[in-house]
Amino acid sequence: MDTATKPKHIGRNISRIRELRGMKQEALAIAMGVSQQTVSNMEKSETIEDEKLLEVAKALGVTSEAVKNFSEEAVINYFANFYDNSSNNGAIHASNCTFNPLDKVVELYERLVQAEKEKVEYLEKLLKK
Repeated sequence: MDTATKPKHIGRNISRIRELRGMKQEALAIAMGVSQQTVSNMEKSETIEDEKLLEVAKALGVTSEAVKNFSEEAVINYFANFYDNSSNNGAIHASNCTFNPLDKVVELYERLVQAEKEKVEYLEKLLKK
């Protein structure tokens, strides 16, 4: 049985950080100036050149060290500790809200729908030319 530790899978770390940031492969590709397929291939790779890793990290808004050392457990612990600390230090709870959170969701949804309508109008205008 081999007891050697496997090196971290950098591509998987990139994928998880991207997902946690709510970013699609296409958005990362655009931010880096590459194709979506290139991002997909990077996320399948165990290792990545340092220069390329710096570009990815910059596009994700993290350091290259954060990508190299990413750990699911650390993220879970961070948020668990954040919740524990904030609840013990008088954090604002839902009962103290001065607005209805559902109203904010509806407002956001309406803005997104309006943005999509404007995008469709713009694309239709381009097609007519």
